[in-house]
Formats: sequence, structure tokens, C-alpha cells
Amino acid sequence: MKAVVMAGGEGTRLRPMTANQPKPLLPVINRPIMEHVLRLLKRHGFTETVVTVQFLASLIRNYFGDGEELGMSLQYATEEVPLGTAGSVKNAEDALKDDRFLVISGDALTDLDLTDMVRFHKENGALVTIGLKRVPNPLEFGIIIADDDGRIQRFLEKPTWGQVFSDTVNTGIYVMEPEVLERVASGESVDWSSDVFPQLLAEGAPLFGYVADCYWEDVGTHESYLKAQADMLSGKVDLEIDGFEMSPGVWVAEGAEVDSSAVLKGPLYIGDYAKVEAGAELREYTVLGSNVVVKEGAFLHRAVIHDNVYVGPSTNLRGCVVGKNTDLMAGARIEENGIVGDECVIEAEAYVSNGVKVYPFKTIEAGAVVNASVIWESRGQRNLFGPRGVSGLINVEITPELVVRLTSAYATTLKKGATVVTARDASRAARTLKRAAIAALTASAINVEDLEACALPLARFETAREDCAGGIVIRTTPGDPQGVDILFLDDSGADLSQGAQRKLERVFGRQEYRRAFPGEIADLSYPQRTVESYSRDLLARLDMSGVREAELKLVVDCAGGVTSHVLPWLLGRVGVDVLTRNNRLDEVNPTETPAERARDLALLGELVSSSRAAFGVRFDPVGERISLVDENGEQISDDRALLVLLDLVAAERGGGRVALPVTTTRVAEEVCRRHGVRVEWTSTSQDVLTRAAADPEVVFAGDGRGGFVFPEFSHTVDGIAAFVRLIGLVARTRMTLSQIDERIPQAHLLKRSVPTPWAAKGSVMRHVVEAAADRTVDTTDGVRVVEKDGRWALVLPDPAEAVTHLWAEGPDQESAAALLEEWAAVVEAAGS
Repeated sequence: MKAVVMAGGEGTRLRPMTANQPKPLLPVINRPIMEHVLRLLKRHGFTETVVTVQFLASLIRNYFGDGEELGMSLQYATEEVPLGTAGSVKNAEDALKDDRFLVISGDALTDLDLTDMVRFHKENGALVTIGLKRVPNPLEFGIIIADDDGRIQRFLEKPTWGQVFSDTVNTGIYVMEPEVLERVASGESVDWSSDVFPQLLAEGAPLFGYVADCYWEDVGTHESYLKAQADMLSGKVDLEIDGFEMSPGVWVAEGAEVDSSAVLKGPLYIGDYAKVEAGAELREYTVLGSNVVVKEGAFLHRAVIHDNVYVGPSTNLRGCVVGKNTDLMAGARIEENGIVGDECVIEAEAYVSNGVKVYPFKTIEAGAVVNASVIWESRGQRNLFGPRGVSGLINVEITPELVVRLTSAYATTLKKGATVVTARDASRAARTLKRAAIAALTASAINVEDLEACALPLARFETAREDCAGGIVIRTTPGDPQGVDILFLDDSGADLSQGAQRKLERVFGRQEYRRAFPGEIADLSYPQRTVESYSRDLLARLDMSGVREAELKLVVDCAGGVTSHVLPWLLGRVGVDVLTRNNRLDEVNPTETPAERARDLALLGELVSSSRAAFGVRFDPVGERISLVDENGEQISDDRALLVLLDLVAAERGGGRVALPVTTTRVAEEVCRRHGVRVEWTSTSQDVLTRAAADPEVVFAGDGRGGFVFPEFSHTVDGIAAFVRLIGLVARTRMTLSQIDERIPQAHLLKRSVPTPWAAKGSVMRHVVEAAADRTVDTTDGVRVVEKDGRWALVLPDPAEAVTHLWAEGPDQESAAALLEEWAAVVEAAGS
């Protein structure tokens, strides 16, 4: 039986370590990762192996040759262009078509029992057996659910936290029958997880999952690379270490010289012919490659040093990686997560700060301080993008320097000469940061149309209306005057999709920004009459019949935000009598605390009731969301406001679909059913709701947080459009908001948040699925469990914080509360 080792990946997330060598050749305890894999194969009897190569293929072929030194027979299948995980194996079909074969990654560290996995495959008569492993954070892998017999029921590649329904992930280790290759097209990029396996699953083919009780680490990030070294030294991996254990945990390879006065605190590894001089101190999880010299007074802790590195006197290295043939001169210092590539020179007293990456063949001058803030790691944030774009504290986490780098990464994903819209809220911080963004865009050959202080819906409208490739809007974080959010828009004015966010993150992580040549520096312009264009289109596309006849009186609170730029021109053409509050730009208070919002809504209610207005509306500071007050001055909560607008739209349209997040009360289904409208349930992600609203059949969408979408005008959340549409609906209905609210059944939907460590989130979701047993389970977003009596509970991990959110709904408060308690107990038990 043959094996296939996939060794064609570029390992872009591991740059600069992989800038000039393929990931499979990265050393783990002084051996390439792929050599550990090949030795594991040989241990289980796989001596005939095909290696698929593409990126820097010659380096892999030159290192391993025909495999004779390992006692194996190696042949190579070279891809001219990347063919994907399945396409690369298809490329080696001639060597595999006679018998079943095993596929394994050449860049993952594991001690999986391959013999037992093959036995499992044979006993189940499987077409494909997938090696599975339970991990704390499944976001970067394909997650899989299998039944008690191991037969695969469902899988999803690289989910978001909202899509996580298990912590059991695909290790990329497969046992396959040769006929599987007939399902893979030749010469095309084909992936096992996203192309072949879903097709086989849909056809009912016997796909099985082998849950391995083993060590497995996908060495795909700098953190996982350091972790793999530490795990081997700690004995967590059943793989061979070259060398002698001179004292507990201290491994020394052949020919190494260690002065007796050097301080060694294991576990650590000293490579062959390395030299550690007197007075040096090597502490836990330090790894020295071959021929490394460590001079007196040097201090190394959790440092991984590749071959032929000179570590000068009094250097200080902590939690870093230093590439081969690099010289670190006296007093140099490299901090946590610092990565220095091959053949660099770090001169005397130079300081490389946290998270700084030094690419190969560079020189850092003596005394230089190379300092770049590691914002996301310091916050413990898992992704660059959060629920509100890229967020952080002003001038602490979100600095002008970061904005330049981030915007440069965004510009690099666009074509030269493209146009991007920029806008901001009323705050001075947003104005400052937007200027940094404009500089980065024009320096990257991207033209800029700057809307200055502008309502967010207008910025989205201009981005979609003009011939623009995207947009950037900078706003103060809602409820936090010390924070700022950077929103990146696509060419339709919507937030970037998760795929586009990941692309931007990859460029940002590699710091490979495109710069314009002097003659390509782009243009900055200031579009004119944008408010008039927006308002004119808004009134033309929305049904405003009956508004003047109704003679409505309204009260509007602009919250000191940028909506005050739009409303005067717009309201003068709507035909209603309006009393406005806070109709100005407030640079000093660009957002509002919950207490301030409650105070202003109470005041808005008093003005509505005393003036006998039809209703009141309060905009958020960027005009994206609205809060409603009925004619009696009573605030309508966000979830009830969604039902009120849903009832009005559904009654008027009498058909089509509405898009709502899965966290919405199922009373919405009753409202829609009454008017012949269907509900499409979406995830809570803003970009998913936006995509759903773009369907021609969708007549309305809402997020339950004061955000509404009216597709006849725009496919994005727009508070101004919602306000104008509501005026028309109320005018034609001739009913008050309280009357409309009263005819909608009461919902009994409760919510709770349970603290959950990051490492336990995947396990929590798996336990929830298991606890659901034979109840109906929906994994549109998180895990929604439906009881036989119709009650339901939703468990959804937060993407940015260490909490899990729960919703429960029942026919009354008591039953909803009981259900919420039941699932909160499951989450707490699984997360403890």
C-alpha cells in the first residue's frame, strides 16, 4: 500500500520563514517537518511514497532524493500550477491506480496510528476514511460531524464561530480507494473538502471518519510552529528526537559542546556540533539547530534557532524564531513572536520588538529599534475583523500607522487605477485616521473620492452608485468614545464578505504592500451634490404616495451625528411636519453611552406625546440604525420594531420573502404567514444578511438591532431609507404604531451570555450537538435546537469575545426561561 505526501503548499502565513524555503522543510527539533512525516510512514510500513510538490519543488527533491537514506522509495509528482489538495493527488494517479492509498500532509506534525486507521477503513468498507481530531479552536480547519458508527453526516470548511457545530476537525489524513480519483478532473484545481467530499456525501457514498486519540498540529502559523517544538520537547508527541538526554528534558545531539558553567533549564534541545559557551543561559523550550554558536551572557527562552546562527554575547531572545545563517551581534534583543528570516544581520544593541518580522537577507543597523505594535495578539483577538469591521482603542490599538498598513493591504487587493470612496463620522479621531487612509490609498495607485463627514448609508450608496471598487468608512465605536471602527466596503457598498476579509488579512499579515511608481500616484477628489443625489434617488424608488394627504407630524433626533447633513434637504421634499433635535455635528461627543441613549429616547417620547406627533425616530450617530417611539411616547424595543415594520411591509407587498437572522423571534413567521410572505433565515453576519437582501424575491430584511434593509432602494442597512419608508407605510395604513404593535402576538424570547474560554468553544458546540440527541438541529448560524413542542434554543459562540450567547423561545416566559436554563447548564458544563 502506497502513501502520498502533499508537500506543495507555500506556507504564506509562516513568512518570512517560508519566504525562501517550502514549509515542509521547516525544522522541528532540527528535522524538517516532512522528515518526521516520512519516518512515521515508515514506522507503519509505508515505504513506497509519492511526494506531490509545487512551490520550490527542487529544494524538497534535493533534500530527500529518492528516499534511500530513510530506507524508503520516494517518487515525485510535480505541479506546474497549484492544483488543490485533490488535484495534486490526481496528478500522481499513474502511481496510485492499482490499490488503496493513504494521503497525508507534509507539513503537519502527528503521531497518528496509521495502521489502525487503515484497519478501520477496511472493516467499514469505506470509499474514503478521513482522519479526525478534536481541537480547541476549529476556525482554521474543516469541521466534521459523524454518527456513532463513524459515518460522516456533515462537514464545513474553515467556518466562522457562528458556523461551528463541532470541535472535530479534518486532519488532512485520508485512506482512499483508487476509484475516488475518477471524481477528480485532470489539470484543474480541485479540493477534497470543498469539491470532492460534498459530492460524494450527496451521493450517499461510504465516507467515514476515524477519530484519532493522537497528537496532531497543523504547523500553519508562527504560534503553532513554536507550539510544535515545545510539544515535542515535552514528550506530547510519539516521535523520535535525535540526540542524547543528558539530564531530564535536556537533549544534546552528536558533536555539540556545552560549557559546564552554562545554565540549562529543560526541556530544550541543542543540535549537532552546536557550541554553548560559559555564562550562557538556555531556558525552557529553546531549540538550537546544527552549528549554532551561543556566546557568553546570552539568554534564550522559548527561542527556536535554525542552523548556522551566531548568537553574540549578552543577546536576549524570547519566544522568537531566527532563520539559518543569521548573525545576532552583541546585545541584540528579539522579543516575543519576533521572526527573523534567513541570512540576516542583527547588529549590536538592535531591538526587534514584539511581532516584528524581518525578511531574509536584511540588515538591522546597530542600535536600531524596529518597533511595530502587535495589536490583535495583545488583545487576545482571534481575527483582524470583528463584528464592526476592524476595531480598537484610538491611538492605542488603532493608530495612524496601523491605518496606513491596513489600508495599503486593502489597496493591494484592488487593481491599480481603481476608485475607492472614503467617509467618516463627526469625530476628530475619525477625521485624522481617514487622512492616513487616503494617503495610503493614493500611494498605492488607488483614486479616492472623499465624502468627508457623511452618513454611512450615503457612503454605501455612493460606493455602489459610482464606478467604485470599494469604500472605507471610519466611525467611533457605538457606545465607546475611546474606540474606533474601520469599515471596509465592497463595490456594492456592503461590508466585505468573509472571503474578502481573509484575503485582506493575508496581505496584511505578510506585509507585502503594493506601492505606486511616481507617475502612478492617484488622484483625490471631493464629489459634489451627493446629498441631493442620494435623497432624489431615495424618494424616486420608495413609495411615497399618500404622505402629503396624511399630514403627519413627526419628531426626529439626529443624535448630533452626520444624519443632520441629509435630513434638511430630504424632509423638505417629503411633505411632513418635523420637529428635529440634535440637528448638528457634535465632534466632542461622536457616540452615546447606553445611559445617554435611554435619556434621549425618554426625552424624545415626551416631545412626541406633548406635540401629538404620529411617531418619533432617533438615528444613531452615523444614520445606519433607528429607534422608534410610538404616538404615546412609549419606546418600541428593537425586536418589536422589527416586527412592526415587517407587518407593515408584508401587508402592503402581500408576497415575496423577507430575510431575518436566526436570532429573531418565530412570531415573525406568524406575521409573514398572515400576509402570504415567506421567511428566509440567515446567519447573524451583516454581509450574509446583505447578500440575502440582494435576491430579487426579498422585499425586506432586518437585523433586530434597529437595522433595516429595503431592497427596492438598497441591499444594505440604511436608517434614513427605513425612516422614509416608514413614513409612507404609516401614511397609507392610517394606523398608529401602537395599534400595529398591538395586533402582533407577544414574543417570549430570552437571551443570556455565558463566559466560555476560547479553547473550549469548539468542545462546547460539539457537546451541544450531542446533547440535542434526536431533536431537530439547525446549523445556519451556531446550533439551533428545536423541541418537539416547538420551543427552540440557539447556542452561538461570540466571534470576538470569550463568551457564548444563548437564545430560547417558548409559548410563555416560564417555558422559555426553563429552556434557557437547560442549555445554559450544558454550555457551562462543557466550557468548565
